[in-house]
Amino acid sequence: MKVLLLDQAFYPDVVSVAQHASGLSRMLVARGHEVTVVASQRGYDDPSMRFHLRETWHGVQIVRVRCTGFGKGAKWRRAADFATFLGSCCIQLMMLGRFDLVVSMTAPPLLSVPAALFAWLWGGRLVVWVMDLNPDEAIAVGWLRNGSLTAKFLEALLRFSLRRAENIVVLDRFMRDRVAQKGIAPEKVAVIPPWSHDKAVRYDPAGRQTFRKQHGLEGKYVVMYSGNHSPCHPLETLLEAAARLGGQPEIAFCFVGGGSEFGKVRRFAEERSLRNIVCVPYQPLERLSASLSAADLHVVVMGDALVGIVHPCKIYNILALGIPFLYIGPEQSHVGEVLKLTREIQRTQRAFRHGEVDALAQSILDWARRGPHRSDEATLLAGRYSEAVLAGGFVDLLENVTVERDTKATVPVNQVSTER
Repeated sequence: MKVLLLDQAFYPDVVSVAQHASGLSRMLVARGHEVTVVASQRGYDDPSMRFHLRETWHGVQIVRVRCTGFGKGAKWRRAADFATFLGSCCIQLMMLGRFDLVVSMTAPPLLSVPAALFAWLWGGRLVVWVMDLNPDEAIAVGWLRNGSLTAKFLEALLRFSLRRAENIVVLDRFMRDRVAQKGIAPEKVAVIPPWSHDKAVRYDPAGRQTFRKQHGLEGKYVVMYSGNHSPCHPLETLLEAAARLGGQPEIAFCFVGGGSEFGKVRRFAEERSLRNIVCVPYQPLERLSASLSAADLHVVVMGDALVGIVHPCKIYNILALGIPFLYIGPEQSHVGEVLKLTREIQRTQRAFRHGEVDALAQSILDWARRGPHRSDEATLLAGRYSEAVLAGGFVDLLENVTVERDTKATVPVNQVSTER
């Protein structure tokens, strides 16, 4: 079948959404399908980076469109970049012709709207892959006022695209419930978490030593937050704990990634003259094992109001490495459920609410005194979220979507879910 995938970020971009879109596209090609991707010419986190407008990668035809590159320094800059990408995307879609299947991701927000119009006008079925939910996210972080005309208009656009979709793929049951609250039939929604990178991410002792040496972390107990730094993942509690532990020279805090809040972490360290905080930009996929393996303790963060809106996909790679992690966020969340899945994780105090700085700092100090260790139980749990299991199930779903309803396989779509 001919498949069109729409997403702002794609290979060789290194952000998580690009990596998952790239992995799914490669698997579709391996199954014998013809895949075209429409993405941005600019880097997602670094808009000064530009990629080829057209190229073929592992059999995937990539078409990139031009847009502004103002960056994430202000809301108007981000909005302008989103708007120009969506406009360029619409123009490009008019020149592509019909596809059997259109898969729309949600970066930038409401990309599913032109995807729905394209599938409606040209024919073909639509699947919306909800990586984050907007305008819900914009409202939750205070970028948009709930109940405003703008919020109502954007909500109407989202519901239009979700209703036009043949199927909707969400990342956890909390996100499924939010989508259902928008009046979407539950049988249209499948829960497929974003998988770990089986081939690219493994515990890498040599890479661990190289990364730690490169960034002055040798001989330290390293607490790491790796991934997108955004208001959806408030880091104030972790940063304050780092400040409390500033007099412990054996403990270092490493922040790896990018996003709108990445600069705030640097400024926090500079303003308080903290020498125990190290900031490192996003790492390419081929060096991800080294950076993640360099940690002795990972940190996963979820904003209280963001449950069911965004998803902490970093947790799957952490589980695959078997490195301990702490969680800062609401108990009723997907991470909270993962914490309960093994007896070992349940026995240890690893969950904290935002603002519990003293308890978090003390727990980090206790972990540091125990020294580094890894968990075989966690790596076994990670198998449930492997690329082979989840991406393979995703491709099965997409192949099933294009079959006429009266000849569909008898397995319901929502059985692809790994939720228990």
